[in-house]
Amino acid sequence: MAFTSSLSVGGQRTTGQTVRTQNVLAAQSIANIVKTSLGPVGLDKMLVDDVGDVTITNDGATILKLLDVEHPAAKVLVELAQLQDEEVGDGTTSVVIIAAELLKNADELVKQKIHPTSIISGYRLACKEAVKFIKDQLSVPFDDLGSESLVNVAKTSISSKLIGGVDGDFFANLAVDAARAVQYNGPDGSAKVPVRSVNILKAHVKSTKESMLIKGYALNCTVASQLMPKRIQNAKIACLDFSLQKTKMKLGVHIISENADQLEKIREREADITKERIAKVMATGANVVLTTGGIDDMCLKFFVEKNAMAVRRCKKGDLKRIAKATGATLMSSLANLEGEESYDASALGYAEEVVQDRICDDELIFIKNPKARTAASVVVRGANDFMCDEVERSLHDALCAVKRVIESKNLVAGGGSVESALSIYLENYATTMASREQLAVAEFARSLLIIPKMLSVNAAQDSADLVSKLRAFHHASQTSPDKVGYKFVGLDLVQGKCRDNKKAGVVEPAVSKIKSLKFATEAAITILRIDDLIKLEPEPKEPPRRH
Repeated sequence: MAFTSSLSVGGQRTTGQTVRTQNVLAAQSIANIVKTSLGPVGLDKMLVDDVGDVTITNDGATILKLLDVEHPAAKVLVELAQLQDEEVGDGTTSVVIIAAELLKNADELVKQKIHPTSIISGYRLACKEAVKFIKDQLSVPFDDLGSESLVNVAKTSISSKLIGGVDGDFFANLAVDAARAVQYNGPDGSAKVPVRSVNILKAHVKSTKESMLIKGYALNCTVASQLMPKRIQNAKIACLDFSLQKTKMKLGVHIISENADQLEKIREREADITKERIAKVMATGANVVLTTGGIDDMCLKFFVEKNAMAVRRCKKGDLKRIAKATGATLMSSLANLEGEESYDASALGYAEEVVQDRICDDELIFIKNPKARTAASVVVRGANDFMCDEVERSLHDALCAVKRVIESKNLVAGGGSVESALSIYLENYATTMASREQLAVAEFARSLLIIPKMLSVNAAQDSADLVSKLRAFHHASQTSPDKVGYKFVGLDLVQGKCRDNKKAGVVEPAVSKIKSLKFATEAAITILRIDDLIKLEPEPKEPPRRH
């Protein structure tokens, strides 16, 4: 790889305003793709890959993950959406739109001869003040709104999805019940909701409303033999990460034997090694064995004789979760420190019942009431793959939103309420500053209005009229002490008017807004700091010598 500058001929260099404009255009093109999918009446995208697989979704992170993006600045926004998805789980579309708008307005300031460093410090200051204002003025403690606010949070998250219309209430309650089922108290006494403990399985046929929540862990596998029991009470579960098949010599090992009897003994010993391993596991009282590897017919006989349930070819991720829920230890081998093989009863997990049941055309294994930690599974029904996949994504977003509320215990009003309030606050705050950062803070305030504008545009409403009314409400709430309650006013996109979204039940986790502001600001600053683009070109290869 040859590093090239403006003086060398091995690469290309673009500098100054040209680079910044290119970066802004790249960011805008990414934002334009997801803009129309924002809000409860946003539109879906159909993505077709090179093999012809189709994905229909309006989830920002999923759309951007499936795009083949080449521009380095645009890749920053794609990674930004992934970060928001991992950290918060919801708000992936809005974070990309805000970041692109911040960049666009920063570019306007740069064209007016304002130095990027001044803009960056102004953006950082505006972000800090915005976060402080959300925490102090706009957030509402979860306990003040009651337990139904959890359902409202899930409903707000689902409202922008495919299932948000008719089935919104059903799936919101399903997400809350699933989150409550896996909730536990951490060492410091605070509530924790491990979203990954909720296993989501997809089954075709029937309507989406026939999706169901199962208390326990559902495994998309079946027993290894039909002669095994299909239901075991007071299950003692062994989780193994190796195959229970006839042991074979390692690749490259050769045994030369001149005696046919010795050869027969070697074969017998190969079979006995696995038999002894199974005997050691069963001696601890295990009656359910789950393994990531295979179990051959010879070994199945031992499990059938012991009246135990054996399940082969389980996913390792599933076994890790089952081990955590039941208190088992996932064993990658039976070797101990002395170099011998043993299996201790302390490695077993416990559950009230393990049962194989039929759901639609598939047989599933349910591990019910595990002893160490609660687990939950959701079986999603749908007409086809597209529907099931979209319901799974929607449920994941709703679960993450509920998790954030339970853990952080703070809510904010949705429907563009927070962005409008911050816009008014930062505009007033900018007028108190006597430095160049004033312009950057004012542009930051203007950028936030892109969210209520896009919400109203996607709902086929007059954005100029609606956003003006919304700003008037928030200006009154920040200037008149008797109109403080107006700070929760947001957009009602169905009726095309402004309303109190806290009373209407349109609420979101406060941490989602705070993180999306921080992430969008940092992404915009990262791209804004770039003033030079140097492309590296590979060193020319010498042609092969001919002999």
